Amino acid sequence: MPSPSVLAVVAHPDDESFGLGALLSEAATAGSRVGVLCMTHGEASTVHGVDGDLRSIREAELQHAAKDLGACWVRLLEHPDGGLESRETELADDIAQAVRTFAPDLLLTFDSTGITGHPDHIAVTRATVQAGRMLDLPVLAWTLPERVAETLRNEGAGGFVGRPDSAVSMVVVVDRTTQLRAVNDHPSQAVPGSPLWRRLELLGDREHVRQLHSTADGRLPFRLIAADAPPGSAETSS
Repeated sequence: MPSPSVLAVVAHPDDESFGLGALLSEAATAGSRVGVLCMTHGEASTVHGVDGDLRSIREAELQHAAKDLGACWVRLLEHPDGGLESRETELADDIAQAVRTFAPDLLLTFDSTGITGHPDHIAVTRATVQAGRMLDLPVLAWTLPERVAETLRNEGAGGFVGRPDSAVSMVVVVDRTTQLRAVNDHPSQAVPGSPLWRRLELLGDREHVRQLHSTADGRLPFRLIAADAPPGSAETSS
């Protein structure tokens, strides 16, 4: 039986690592084919200054990180960073084209909150759900538990949006070793002391997944990774 495949659909280079990295590395380790479709070059990043062309720098970072995560297929598109909100139909068409090329069994993206409320993230998620409906593919989304988002907001990292345990479809046990290596493949973005590191600390060895769209028969073709836990079982540090 051929290995199942997962297509991660993200807005910016680094989303595949900072956000979906642990899930993707677990999927690859479990024998899944992993692909990454990224809509922009992340050229609007203002995290900190870099020498050289940021578009090229972030493209190279994405390629290295995706390889570390176990991805066997990567496609980087030319949509404008910060300009995805009005392009959902076009994005959905791009996702459909990627599906025809890569033939995934499911689509993986950010929660419909955008995690931080970023309009690009939200637009990509809406387009992914639109494509999933058109193609009858399940869509899973990485999300944050509300308790983690609330802690981050209380500590000054505004914008994080979480979900109650009742809205979580699956809690996944992860090893973050590979994800952290992929994060470090994005030196233009991986700023020491950023809320990213605190978020990972709070999540520990758990990631939370929501199902945004199911197939006509309501099935998932396979579990995302080899080990998972029921919703509500994750513990976070404080």
